[in-house]
Amino acid sequence: MSTPSPAGEPVFTADFGSSEQWVLGRSWAYPDGGPTNRGDNKLDHLSDDPGYARSGVFRATRRPDGLWDTGLLTTEGSPEGFELRAGDVLEARVRLPEETGAWPAIWTWRDGGHEVDVFEYHPDNPDLLELSNHVRGTHRYHHSAAVRPGGWIRLRTEFGARSVVWWLDDVEVFADGRGVGRRWHAHLIVNLSVCAGRYHPAPDADATAMSYEVRDLRVFRPGGRPSGPHTGPGTGGHHQ
Repeated sequence: MSTPSPAGEPVFTADFGSSEQWVLGRSWAYPDGGPTNRGDNKLDHLSDDPGYARSGVFRATRRPDGLWDTGLLTTEGSPEGFELRAGDVLEARVRLPEETGAWPAIWTWRDGGHEVDVFEYHPDNPDLLELSNHVRGTHRYHHSAAVRPGGWIRLRTEFGARSVVWWLDDVEVFADGRGVGRRWHAHLIVNLSVCAGRYHPAPDADATAMSYEVRDLRVFRPGGRPSGPHTGPGTGGHHQ
């Protein structure tokens, strides 16, 4: 395990309030672009209200129909159309949620797949981060005393062609030895989902709101040239 070296100047610095960078409340990772994804055990109803995501605090609130209005931002379909590429390094600070049923994630998606999870978290497993490379079928459940409901953590993921590497608080915790392949590229998604109870407990019966926060999300790239929009249709799919 080693401390990562400095990555230079970022090619992408998240401004969650920017409609040039981000599309709010719609993603082709959800069937037909949303707003729901019940087949993936989610109670989500994606919201187009800026208060659910644009501040960097991603929120969810219970609806009368039993679903939850949830916050999601994606670079897919935005004017800038930013995509991560093989070799990129993503860094972010995250405040984890405390509420049962919360399912926060930072992940990638394009054309029905190309998914790598910077992290997923469920407060019912209070010290565990889920780190996954769905492109090459690897994952790690990482336990740490630094991971806890309401706690702040620093995340860093290198999307290597031959190995995806995850760091937690500047310590390498998983190198999958599989990578994403040198031609991989994908859009970025940041969101808060709500569990429906199949894999993790659904929210408590009296719960009405939950949240988590993302700060200082940046992407670094060898050579330092940002990517432009990807042309081509998205297709529906599932995130898990």
